[in-house]
Amino acid sequence: MQVKNSDDFTDIKVPFKELELNINYIKNIFAGDETIIARYVSSPYNAKMRFCLVYTDGMVNNKLLNDDVICPLLKYRFAENGEEDTIGTIASNATFSNSAEKTADMEEITQGIVYGDTALFADGCQSALMLNTKGWATRGITEPESERVLRGPREGFTESILENLSMLRRKIRTPDLKMEFMTFGRRTKTKTCICYIKSLANDGILNELKQRLKKVDIDGVLDSNYISEIIRDSPYVPIKTVGSTERPDIVAAKLLEGRIAMFVDGSPVVLTVPHLFIEHFQSDEDYYINYYFASIGRLLRIMAFFLSISLPAIYLSLVSFHQEMLPTALLISISSSRQGVPFPSALETLLMLVVFETLREAGARMPGIMGQTLSIVGALVIGQAAVNAKLVSAPIIIVVSLMAICGLMVVRLKGFSIICRFFLILASCVLGLYGYLMGILVILVLLFSMTSFGVPIMPDVYARDFQDYKDIYIRYTWKGMIKRPVFLSKDPVRQSTGGKKNG
Repeated sequence: MQVKNSDDFTDIKVPFKELELNINYIKNIFAGDETIIARYVSSPYNAKMRFCLVYTDGMVNNKLLNDDVICPLLKYRFAENGEEDTIGTIASNATFSNSAEKTADMEEITQGIVYGDTALFADGCQSALMLNTKGWATRGITEPESERVLRGPREGFTESILENLSMLRRKIRTPDLKMEFMTFGRRTKTKTCICYIKSLANDGILNELKQRLKKVDIDGVLDSNYISEIIRDSPYVPIKTVGSTERPDIVAAKLLEGRIAMFVDGSPVVLTVPHLFIEHFQSDEDYYINYYFASIGRLLRIMAFFLSISLPAIYLSLVSFHQEMLPTALLISISSSRQGVPFPSALETLLMLVVFETLREAGARMPGIMGQTLSIVGALVIGQAAVNAKLVSAPIIIVVSLMAICGLMVVRLKGFSIICRFFLILASCVLGLYGYLMGILVILVLLFSMTSFGVPIMPDVYARDFQDYKDIYIRYTWKGMIKRPVFLSKDPVRQSTGGKKNG
């Protein structure tokens, strides 16, 4: 019997009533896959009652399969003349499985088998029973390496979508939390889930997200970034308009503000929309420490981002075009340090930036402590050797080092910072400080013109009163943050001023 590829089984039903023919049909679909197991079972009380369990080895929990399916099936006394609805009888009386769904859809059956479910076929039935026996190995719940906090929850998402959803449900225990499943990838059939709080989420944003997701047509989705790149606004601009996090508490907080989250099976990274530019400067633990310290830290991160993209450009502008703006002693010191350096200031700056980015990338790719050692020792050795060899001057080493330290405070903007840095250097090499200021103006115009699912990514665009600024550049007290962001939620009131509970 020749059977087409399993991807073509849309709307095809279980074709036969004979057990052997159905099993052969399934085996032909999975021809060449030796992990597919067909386990035949016969009732000891009625020889006419024959069954076959089809599952994927390694994807099922063997104890569940034995205790909840096979054992009850062997112990159940079927009617001597057979059952009117054998599959229905098994589902209601002869299995302990927490999920048993009757289906005749071949695509649903094949997808269930490869996803860890067990398909039960009965002789004389032109349908199958899908039993939940999932039991593949998963990574334990640990704190995300890239989002460590000194204070706050220590749990992070894993690669199992059901486990991730359970962590979110544990934090938001309300029936108002909605979860809608979708499948992407013509071949991977990756499950995703859209989560939102119905009474808070903006209907316009939700509908826009669903419209964009309907247009996704790709062979496979192996990580949430596959979908993020497809649905984001301005796909060719290096600014994130779709948020991402591995922490359940962050996702819960964003949902409570009216945002929408998207989980992807196989990825610990959860997407959130809409995403504002200011969110890059908001730390995970800003809301777990005193608001004074949180506000100071946030302002420092904003300043660090500005310095990380501006320091090399400002240095080049002053040294190459506007020496009169430098103190005489500093200008003499810089000039003396550049004696014998064969390259112009612009070239040595670009050279050191490329070396720094290479060291950082190498350190990130090396395992653990070795990577940190490589970054530190490499920077010290190469920097000192370059100065002694008169390849670069000492001031440029200081500028690049300060830039690197500031850049470490805003890791989420690493890619955008690199592009802005080189753009401002190029502008400064042409027009000095005037070119730098024009470059800053271009970046600001770009930021203020961008949107995330119809919402401007810059906070000043939608801020209307003082309440809208209470969680932007600073973090105000919880008692004072009475309203949610007005552009996100249908219900703007976060808490009651009279001490009453707010639903």
